[in-house]
Amino acid sequence: MSDLLDFTRQRLAATGRNPFEAAKLGGLERSFVNDILIEKKKTVQGRSIGKLALALDTSPEAVVQAMAGVSPPPLEPSTVKQSTPRPSTQTRIVGKVKAGEFIAVEDLGDWDEPRYIEDTVDPRFPDARHLAFDVEGDSMNALRPRPIMDGDQVSALAYEDIQDRYPLRDGMIVVVERTRHGGLEREWSVKQLEIYEDRVEFHPRSTNSRHKPIVVVRNNSADDGVKVEIIAVVRRLVASFM
Repeated sequence: MSDLLDFTRQRLAATGRNPFEAAKLGGLERSFVNDILIEKKKTVQGRSIGKLALALDTSPEAVVQAMAGVSPPPLEPSTVKQSTPRPSTQTRIVGKVKAGEFIAVEDLGDWDEPRYIEDTVDPRFPDARHLAFDVEGDSMNALRPRPIMDGDQVSALAYEDIQDRYPLRDGMIVVVERTRHGGLEREWSVKQLEIYEDRVEFHPRSTNSRHKPIVVVRNNSADDGVKVEIIAVVRRLVASFM
């Protein structure tokens, strides 16, 4: 067993992350951390050291020391606190996200039986509303490093609850609400943010060319006059295989 493997296992256990969640957080290829666990990758180099440190909630120095067989120094108490397993919760599925489908507001009634996903409380914003959405369609099937596919579910935080503490930035995955006809019809969709000085663009990441970006220049009004609003910031992906 390599020293890097043992270190990676310890850090994943401490953070409560699986290897694929960790890789996504660090901006690594989806299989990067898992490759360490199966000993396909026994060392990392260059910029990957810093990315792996971010994925494992540690320092680049600790990663280098682990590869050298040197025990890293104990974590500061504040870091240990942040790295404890996150409390679980039941997050309600509030609706579906599907690009290009406007639904009349009167047809948006709740399900007869509420549905939930197993989730974790975000330690940064434990007071924020945790929301989940069913994903339909192919508007994000080319997202990198991991696509969001038809049938997936996403866990998110209500943007209204965190907007004064969590500024928007390029690359964020968000749930966007578009309304038209004076709010009589509504569409929810997942998009990736691109932020410019004079506008914000909400981009699909799809192999299907019919999906187009939403461009907001000012006052939350899109090019075609449809009202656009961010309602949630996506924090994790939930994929089902059965």
